[in-house]
Amino acid sequence: MHSETIKRILQARVYDVAIQTPVDSSRFLGARLGNEVLYKREDLQPVYSFKNRGAYNKLVNLSDAERAAGVIAASAGNHAQGVAKGATALGVRSTIVMPRPTPAIKVDSVRSLGGQVVLHGDTFDEAAAHARKLCAEQGLTFIHPFDDPFTIAGQGTIGMEIMRQVNHPIDAVFVPVGGGGIAAGVSAYIKYLSPETKIIAVEAEDSACLKAAMAAGKPVTLPEIGIFADGVAVATVGTHTFEILKDTVDEVVTCTTDEMCAAIKDVYDDLRCITEPAGALAVAGMKKYVEAHAIQGQRLVAVVSGANVNFDRLRHVSERAEIGERREAILSVAIPETAGSFRRFCSMIGDRNITEFNYRFARADQAQIFVGLSLDPVSGDREALIADLNAAGLKVTDLTDNEVAKVHIRHMVGGHAPQAGSERCYRFQFPERPGALLKFLDRLGGRWNISAFHYRNHGAAYGRVLAALQADASEVAELEHYLADVGYQFWDETDNPAFTQFLGS
Repeated sequence: MHSETIKRILQARVYDVAIQTPVDSSRFLGARLGNEVLYKREDLQPVYSFKNRGAYNKLVNLSDAERAAGVIAASAGNHAQGVAKGATALGVRSTIVMPRPTPAIKVDSVRSLGGQVVLHGDTFDEAAAHARKLCAEQGLTFIHPFDDPFTIAGQGTIGMEIMRQVNHPIDAVFVPVGGGGIAAGVSAYIKYLSPETKIIAVEAEDSACLKAAMAAGKPVTLPEIGIFADGVAVATVGTHTFEILKDTVDEVVTCTTDEMCAAIKDVYDDLRCITEPAGALAVAGMKKYVEAHAIQGQRLVAVVSGANVNFDRLRHVSERAEIGERREAILSVAIPETAGSFRRFCSMIGDRNITEFNYRFARADQAQIFVGLSLDPVSGDREALIADLNAAGLKVTDLTDNEVAKVHIRHMVGGHAPQAGSERCYRFQFPERPGALLKFLDRLGGRWNISAFHYRNHGAAYGRVLAALQADASEVAELEHYLADVGYQFWDETDNPAFTQFLGS
């Protein structure tokens, strides 16, 4: 099966720029899951990601004329560093087109590795289109981040190392998927040597292009993708990669932002290293797979794929990790606005730790509180508490999985709209760069009055905003046409219970 890919993997040249990374045992997570858990440490590569393997293998297989002309790539980080390092090692001129919002640490890293950086566009797609344009104009060779046979083969050396380093049968290997380069290479090699080893592909829930392709039987393009795990934020799985993955992957698991944050914490607890979100994705998928299939006593390998994370993003990771591990619940609880009600509520909480409590007077008869609680993730503690509160006549809304509540509302509890039906609420995502927020506000407030607004920088390449705009029902169509012209992705959250209970009319 896929003999040409296996041949390319065996012939791949990667060790001029890459190292054979170790396979480390889990000290804590394995014991908690009841399985032997092993980590393949690609975060230890010289560019802190596996990407230098595939990039270099592609570069060494170019013709002399292609190398003399120079190479070009589009990337927001890991692939860029891999191409720059490999090209410099071979004496090849490299141009890397990066989106303008790319954090300075990644831009500086590419330059330090010898790459010429061109900042263009607000998104990866815009950067990639510009790279293709420069490629045609200047006669450069385009180095694709994943959808190339030699790139796939370079990443496949990870699978080769795993099979050499783990001296006992492996029950399952968990590999992250963006465009599918690492998953295709690893799965092709491991399935060739050990067909009984399961290959579990793991995707971010909001960029699950492989899952969509598996369902359709061919690559499809997702209409929109999430950006938290930027290393796997790909809308369409590769054509070459899918041809391999459709035959070699046993199951696709998707994970949420919170589950990735919890996995980052798990890896830190075990290895004392901090991965990027995509770097911990395979670990998050392993945990989810073990729970779904009640796996016990097996040998499981997760590829820790990278550690290129902005330091300021760790604040967001730490906030969400406890929810991802189901150790924290976020609840909205309505209690009578009478003396002693809060004390009674706290007595029902018992010895559970309150992590957050937000409240502002709004109605004479009822208080709406926003509360965070530390809970036991195993015993069904959250469900039991909600049932007890409801039985006591307290209306509870579980907001633990509500993105608006976790990102925005918890910081906004303070008052309601002055007039019923007077505003609409929208969540926005826009490129994060100097001046972007001011530009966004100028365009948003130019026609409609902003009645509530929350923005918080999470250290990502995209800003996230929640805004309420004063508009009645007859103006909604005009308003949303205006918002579409602003040009930023948005979602209507007017009926979201987190908004209606704490900010809406």
